[in-house]
Amino acid sequence: MSMAPMAESSLAEFHPAVARWFSEEFEAPTAPQTEACPHIRQGRDTLIAAPTGSDKTLAAFLSAIDSLVREAQEGPLPEETRVLYVSPLKALSRDVERNLE
Repeated sequence: MSMAPMAESSLAEFHPAVARWFSEEFEAPTAPQTEACPHIRQGRDTLIAAPTGSDKTLAAFLSAIDSLVREAQEGPLPEETRVLYVSPLKALSRDVERNLE
């Protein structure tokens, strides 16, 4: 499946392996992902207000995954908690099952 132009521009800043995984799993980034990811990647505090099912959780995790992939290329990752994400339980259970397996 080829990426849509929006997907290419939205994913251009991510590590090629992360961008490839995303494009293989999803047709294109959702509007909340397109808007939020650049702010999250810049380390800004970011609030995403969007309907259930718009993949807000993945928008938050995608930058963390990208950072970990890049750091792992430089050497082994330390055995420590590096990412903390707080989510409502209903949304978290859905997203964990779907996105984080």
